[in-house]
Amino acid sequence: MKKAKVGDIIEFKNGLRGIVEKVNENSVIVDLTYMENYRELDLQERTVVNHKNYKIIK
Repeated sequence: MKKAKVGDIIEFKNGLRGIVEKVNENSVIVDLTYMENYRELDLQERTVVNHKNYKIIK
C-alpha cells in the first residue's frame, strides 16, 4: 500500500475528499475544507484517517 504525502488529495469514507496536512506512522491528518460542499456537510475542518482507509486521488 502506498502512503500519501503532504499535499496529496485523498478520498475516504463514502466519497469525502481532503488534502493531507500531516503524515503519521499509522494515519494522516486531512484538511476537509478542500471540498466545495464542506460547509453544507457540517464537518470539522480536519480529521484523522488510517492509511488503510483512503485512496490517493492526486
